[in-house]
Amino acid sequence: MNTWIAKHEPMPAGFFGIAVGTLALAGAWRVAAKLWEVPASIGTALTIVALVVWAAVMAMYGLKWVAHREAAQKEWQHEVQSSFVALGPVSTMLAAQAVKLWSHDAGLALFVAGAIGQVAVGVMLHGRLWQGGRNAELVTPAIYLPTVAAGFVAATTAAAFNLPELAVMFFGSGALSWLAIESKLLNRASLAAPTAAALRPTFGIQLAPPVVGGVAWMAIMNSMHLPLTGAAGIVAYALLGYGLYQALLLLRLLPWIRAQAFTPSYWAFSFGVAALPTLAMLIAQHGGPLWVHELAFVLFAASTGVIGLLFVKTVALLVEGKLLPARVLQ
Repeated sequence: MNTWIAKHEPMPAGFFGIAVGTLALAGAWRVAAKLWEVPASIGTALTIVALVVWAAVMAMYGLKWVAHREAAQKEWQHEVQSSFVALGPVSTMLAAQAVKLWSHDAGLALFVAGAIGQVAVGVMLHGRLWQGGRNAELVTPAIYLPTVAAGFVAATTAAAFNLPELAVMFFGSGALSWLAIESKLLNRASLAAPTAAALRPTFGIQLAPPVVGGVAWMAIMNSMHLPLTGAAGIVAYALLGYGLYQALLLLRLLPWIRAQAFTPSYWAFSFGVAALPTLAMLIAQHGGPLWVHELAFVLFAASTGVIGLLFVKTVALLVEGKLLPARVLQ
């Protein structure tokens, strides 16, 4: 084991995407078990597996700062890779939702740690964006992660712990950041050079904002015991509609994205892929019409298949010894 570690680079922060994806899929299965006759035991098993994955990734990232501090600092300064550090607090807040199933206090402690961490990371990385001088060719949807993903997941988690006012505040920071950043991404796509093949899997993140935001919105509605009618319903369906549009857009871009051979960076798709059926299922739970139930089931099956494929391909890389890049000997 030590020999294998010595021959490979330390774990990149992008591996937090694996933890986020597995935790989000486990959450989708827990929702599905309440809506349909889906075995609850599968959701429980997936939740346990996801928590093990999260703990392992967190431990490996902590080890990176201890044993490979220079590499960790270099990653923190990188315009793209640093954004994935934000998934550390994000995955911690998702883990808090899962741990709450067994211990409210332990889950709350994780939420507090994750919320504080996401604010700190978000302020630091978003502050760099405001200072300017960013390389336009390195602007990808990864810049959503420190503020948009973190804000929406913090909102969902706060609502889960019955803190609706705090949830609305986090939702506001995520939603308004999303609107500002998306225009920047469209401007970059229109005016700058085409995105390099190695960075194209990060476009999978583009699906996440509307559907992760939609899940947060539904969590807030639930914590405030509000019906999904009037303006609340309009917002939920609007976010689902935009999420579906983004999913179709990614399908159209998939041949272009797949110019990059499979690497763990493809887990960037997983959060949005899991959140899309979750949003549809939550709407169905709140009295959505029959077609929403049918759509939710199709999306749920597709989501499980896609993330299952990501997991299989990742395990294959691990078995082949290619999960981490080989260390370049000096």
